[in-house]
Amino acid sequence: MSHQSENNKKLNNFFNEEYNSLKGYVNSKLKSSVNNDPEDIIQDVALKLFTGADRYSPINNVAGFVYRALKNKIIDVLRSSKKERIDYETQNENKLLEFASILSDSADNVYPEQMKDALKSAIISLKPDYRNIIIAIDFEGYTYKEIEEETGIPVGTLMSRRHRAMSLLHKNLKHKKELNI
Repeated sequence: MSHQSENNKKLNNFFNEEYNSLKGYVNSKLKSSVNNDPEDIIQDVALKLFTGADRYSPINNVAGFVYRALKNKIIDVLRSSKKERIDYETQNENKLLEFASILSDSADNVYPEQMKDALKSAIISLKPDYRNIIIAIDFEGYTYKEIEEETGIPVGTLMSRRHRAMSLLHKNLKHKKELNI
């Protein structure tokens, strides 16, 4: 039991004195983003260390102990974010193909790379209101109701914007397809 109180004291003192250094260390290893906030990572490691302090033998090198735990957590975060990024890119590519099939008149479902690029360009060139509704509904999977609750824009208006955006995309892509034929 004395190990727990002694380890907790050492960990508490170290985190209080070195918090900014720890934050700098984590920041230097990760690009800060929504999922990789350095303070969140430090908090996770601290929680794990404090809750398990009674299981450790006396900690002699607190700095080495904490930095090793942080390094392991950073490796875990990097591994998981790489996997999520690949899945996200694959998901977007699949959604782009699905979206292209909605807009396409042909039944052959063959979408050359230049047609996908044309679709991306056409989406980017839409007015912000039209682009945002297409991305939210067709790529991010939001419902009209969720968007209405978030933005306060009525569902009917959102549906109308999406319909106009789809019409513009269809015209734009049809014109590009005719030029390529």
